[in-house]
Amino acid sequence: MKIVILDGYTENPGDLSWSGFEALGEVTVYDRTEGSQILERIGTAEAVLTNKTPMTAETMAKCGNLRYIGVLATGYNVVDLEAAGRHGITVTNVPAYSTDSVAQHTMALILELCNHVGVHQESVRNGDWVRSRDFCYWKQPVIELAGKTLGIVGYGRIGERTKALAEAFGMKVLVTSGHLGPGVLPGGTARVVDLETLLCSSDFVSLHCPLTEKNRHMMNKDSFRKMKKSAYVINTSRGPLICEDDLKEAVLNGTIAGAAVDVAEEEPMRADSPLLDVEGILVTPHIAWASREARERLMKIAAENLKKYAAGIPVHVVSEIPRIH
Repeated sequence: MKIVILDGYTENPGDLSWSGFEALGEVTVYDRTEGSQILERIGTAEAVLTNKTPMTAETMAKCGNLRYIGVLATGYNVVDLEAAGRHGITVTNVPAYSTDSVAQHTMALILELCNHVGVHQESVRNGDWVRSRDFCYWKQPVIELAGKTLGIVGYGRIGERTKALAEAFGMKVLVTSGHLGPGVLPGGTARVVDLETLLCSSDFVSLHCPLTEKNRHMMNKDSFRKMKKSAYVINTSRGPLICEDDLKEAVLNGTIAGAAVDVAEEEPMRADSPLLDVEGILVTPHIAWASREARERLMKIAAENLKKYAAGIPVHVVSEIPRIH
């Protein structure tokens, strides 16, 4: 089987092995693929692996040998599933590989908002401690998490894991989710509430929901006005859940205390992004998912997906293959 990996660099910049795929056929790996290169690089391949490189209806129509698309991610909006179905192409994804990594990064962002480790490290490097007249000093107030309330918007695997980590710090937890009714979650004290109650009551609001047209810009000026002035918003999910212009305005005007985001409305982030120059907004470059352990799981599951497909028992299928009558 001829296998082409279109954009392997973000999953494996060289610290991992592609051997799981190489055991299944002839593998060609490209770090990145531009739109104009897609057709030439796929060529006569039967299987294509992609993370962010789009697989459009036009591409599928011109790749006559293509029978399998493996998405190297959980989200699969880079693939036209309807077109895949028409062309009899199986599409798979990789679920649940980054749960611990994303939950850990969520807490890292919250801790940075509270402890300002980066600010104080930079201050020490600049000689402020050497020049200090006291044995200690702080550039910004330090906040304890114990007793604070974390509001989790979206309660899948990552939301659930984040809840457990927050509770380990002594935080109270509120949850809002379309598939949960109001009440206390089993086995704990976390409460399920509506979104407005969560926004009004939380010290930290953390987004863990998939992006849909319905919830695009769900965090906007109206949402921020409902939050405490001392509250923070955290986004390790999808950038367009937040209206970035409204977030900038809310932080600058003191409507909320600040924010920490690992995702942006446009990625890579634009040079004129409203989030780049705002003190009080922390930004990391979409790395929450990318611990070495998570990337190893991703590649292992993706290789197993391809192996199962080759054996005629595909798993983690997200496309619908039409029946042939």
